[in-house]
Amino acid sequence: MEDNKVLNYIEEVLENMPADWLRLTTHRLDIYNEQLAKTEFLEQFESLFKDRNAETAALSALPTAFDYIRLGHPLSSVLEWAIASLHNLKPEHVISFSSRTMPVLAVLRKNLLAHKNTRIVYTGALPAFFDAEVLARVYGYTFDLEHVGNLGEVSEYDGSTILFSQEDEVGQANLTPAIDFYVSVHAHLGSIILVNGEQNSGYISEIQHVRRRESIAMTPANCFAALQLLIKQPPLHQEKQNAAANKAKVVDLIKGITGTNSEALIGSSGLSMQYAIMMGLVHDALEKHPGKDIKFVVPPNCYGGTNDQARRVAACLDNVEVVDLLVDRDHDMVQSIDTVLEKIASLDAVPYIIAEIPTNPRVEVPDLVKLREVLSKERKTPTGQVAVDPVFILDQTFCPNVQFVSKDGILSPIRTISYASGSKFPSGGKATAGYCVANTKAEALLEKIDTHLRLCDNEATDLQMEILAEQLPSMNQRIADAYKNTRAFVNFIKDTLPEAKINFVSEELAQEGFTPSVFSLDLPTKGNTHEEKETYKRALNDKLINMMIGEIPHESKYCVSYGQLKGSYWTIPATSTQGTTKEDDKDYIARISLSPDLDLELHKKVFKDFVEQI
Repeated sequence: MEDNKVLNYIEEVLENMPADWLRLTTHRLDIYNEQLAKTEFLEQFESLFKDRNAETAALSALPTAFDYIRLGHPLSSVLEWAIASLHNLKPEHVISFSSRTMPVLAVLRKNLLAHKNTRIVYTGALPAFFDAEVLARVYGYTFDLEHVGNLGEVSEYDGSTILFSQEDEVGQANLTPAIDFYVSVHAHLGSIILVNGEQNSGYISEIQHVRRRESIAMTPANCFAALQLLIKQPPLHQEKQNAAANKAKVVDLIKGITGTNSEALIGSSGLSMQYAIMMGLVHDALEKHPGKDIKFVVPPNCYGGTNDQARRVAACLDNVEVVDLLVDRDHDMVQSIDTVLEKIASLDAVPYIIAEIPTNPRVEVPDLVKLREVLSKERKTPTGQVAVDPVFILDQTFCPNVQFVSKDGILSPIRTISYASGSKFPSGGKATAGYCVANTKAEALLEKIDTHLRLCDNEATDLQMEILAEQLPSMNQRIADAYKNTRAFVNFIKDTLPEAKINFVSEELAQEGFTPSVFSLDLPTKGNTHEEKETYKRALNDKLINMMIGEIPHESKYCVSYGQLKGSYWTIPATSTQGTTKEDDKDYIARISLSPDLDLELHKKVFKDFVEQI
């Protein structure tokens, strides 16, 4: 009876839900409490369920669930709540993934660090992309594989038992005491892991963290389809997507934009793509440089997801370490790279450098000729051997139009891999899918990267590919138009508030093709001590952002975003994109991004009003 109430309510929710639940890829920070992200949403959703209230207005008023769609979103939360309700579980014990293997890898990771045994039990056959040998050799995961004819054959085990079950239905699970984790896999939608028993509740945050950093939640469109299957309703008719044609089109578009001939790889998000790059390079180093340590060189104040993921990879592997690369404020990227590479050569280790150009949040571009020179420099080990040359892993999300990795690109002599987050300019904010290309020198590395993208089942979904196919053709024009708006707004701020420090590309760099539409704003401050000045500046940041959102609510959003089709986006990196960055490395400055389509004159007017009030 209670099951019917749940399913009937879900049916009403699907009929009345806000359109944004299907369309949004980024959260609104003004209604987002990170510490309560999922619980707050579900507590209020539960209240609506008890009142049988599924009105659109009530659903629209719910606070944001999780962040982006990587960690979760309203529809993934509703799906997980519904399945939990049907199995008498707490909602946090049910976690959905776009990937079919990452929930298994999440448990394996936790048990690796806890030195605990893991058994993977399966019926039928394991999918072809599940490569047990690579998981053991490259990821360091140890586990037992056991095929059973039915669940009654699952015996006791000293450790964690994962059931890997490939199913046509959604939400079905036979939670016997012998099973700790039930991974329900749907061929076209992703997977759902059910954490069985309070004794396994300590795994929940770890599984969610894997979803946040190395994968994504089941996408809104697929969660919607899963919910329809759950209530025994056929998914709404959609014209069959021509997945192969869309992928071929996207690959060709990326080749044209980047000036490359190598195969482009497309992941479910920028971080999914980055994880495949990291693990692919670890795999390559194990084969090409056995016995040598691996050093991932990462700026400590770069995007928090990059920073956190690199350290998470290093935590699992004894021969991998993260080395800080100081690039912002008083530090020069070129000089820092030179120092770090000399140190790594002295250790006869394998250097992999991850860097953003322009940097985030200070939007700085290094001297590219000097960068090429320092990366190309031959170094020697203590025994006089030539040191392993670096691979430069370039996050060019802020400038995806610059052809760094083309045949004649500035970095052509160095093994260079470039990747970009598709949630920004590539999709115009409509999808999270990210992509990766390589220059001629690094092209051979793509095979290993592709291996790990497939192993983790983190490739872009068909719908994500369709969105990229629609949006990529206009990307470079949108970048040009958004840059014009941003340059005009930056110049206006300089004239209106000359005491403010603005971090943005110079006119000279823009002439070379660096035309981002994001800048950081360090507002003037007051006070007798550093603490007083910092407190005043942070309050001023909030005042500016609140004015912009309050007076231009149809265009201005308090949001971690960039490259959207419309409006402007305002945030404080220290409280959003640098969430996992060490406190001393955070930047409490405002970051602003402008789109190709907004009322620039109104933005100028509100900023002028702000200046008159300080």
